[in-house]
Amino acid sequence: MFAARRAAATARLYSTAPPVKPSVKLIAELRKVTEGVSLSKAREALAASNNDLQAALKWLDADRAATGAAKVAKLADRHAGQGLIGVQVLSPGARPGAAGAVRAAMVELNCETDFVARNELFGKLLCDIAHTAAFLAEPAQGERFIQPVSCDALNDAPLLDHLSPRTSASASQLTVGNAVRDLVTKVGEKVTLRRVVSVARDPFPAQQRHLGLRVFPYLHGSVTFPTNGTKGTLSLLALKSPHLPSLLTSEDFQQKLAALQRSLGRTIVGFPTTIVRSQTGEPNPEALYEQPSDMFMDKQGNTVEEELRLWSQKHGLVGEGADDGGIEVLEFAKWSVGEAVASD
Repeated sequence: MFAARRAAATARLYSTAPPVKPSVKLIAELRKVTEGVSLSKAREALAASNNDLQAALKWLDADRAATGAAKVAKLADRHAGQGLIGVQVLSPGARPGAAGAVRAAMVELNCETDFVARNELFGKLLCDIAHTAAFLAEPAQGERFIQPVSCDALNDAPLLDHLSPRTSASASQLTVGNAVRDLVTKVGEKVTLRRVVSVARDPFPAQQRHLGLRVFPYLHGSVTFPTNGTKGTLSLLALKSPHLPSLLTSEDFQQKLAALQRSLGRTIVGFPTTIVRSQTGEPNPEALYEQPSDMFMDKQGNTVEEELRLWSQKHGLVGEGADDGGIEVLEFAKWSVGEAVASD
């Protein structure tokens, strides 16, 4: 009896049956639906799953999780002081009707070297994370509109593709944290989600059509994607005028408003600004409203505050000499990659 068992075991160990050979067609299909998987890894996954495509996808997910976790742990003590800031605006506001809603987010994603920060995979992931943060943003309940977002909570959220957000939510169960982990395995560097802010606000009701909000970004040092850069701001404007409903339907007014935003963005990023206006009434060199208007294309005043007042009069928001109405900067968040922050 024991001899028979030994013979059977020997037959299994030295079986000459050929291993399952992965289909060339399936290898190509698997690589098509799994970004960045190598030929050898695709072959290994199909061989391990008996040429079952769905089983091979699960095998690859498990393999990436194990490999990525080990890689992340190995790089945990490294310093990630490079990277990029990304901004995605899903709804800028200051538009007629439902388009008056505001929804946007700004994200800092860090890595170890500038070389990786310029990698297209890194830039694409940053765009996707910022888009996801903007999509999930909740209207602010406090006094401030631009609110910090928990990186831990965002890491657990399903990642949305900023190029095709409608299909990515249901087609992929990849979370933000898993996507960051997968990028680590591809680039071989520590990659971390450092900080996130978002802003969301529903349109004003019909009885408040004389009010409007407008969110806008400005990026300096753009790399690969125009919405990513080494310095950035996410800023919020308030508009008030009895003529606002008709002005917002004018394409010329919208173009002038966009030009004003660019001038404000350049000023916020280019000057040492930390607040909108002085809180004490005394001069403050870090107040945006006290900065010179050198960054404005059609310069009219000497300071940002004067520019906004004169712009409101010139473009019909408020009559000359009137005090009520106009345009003002409510808030802004301003970041530079790798700068020290309070939570560090």
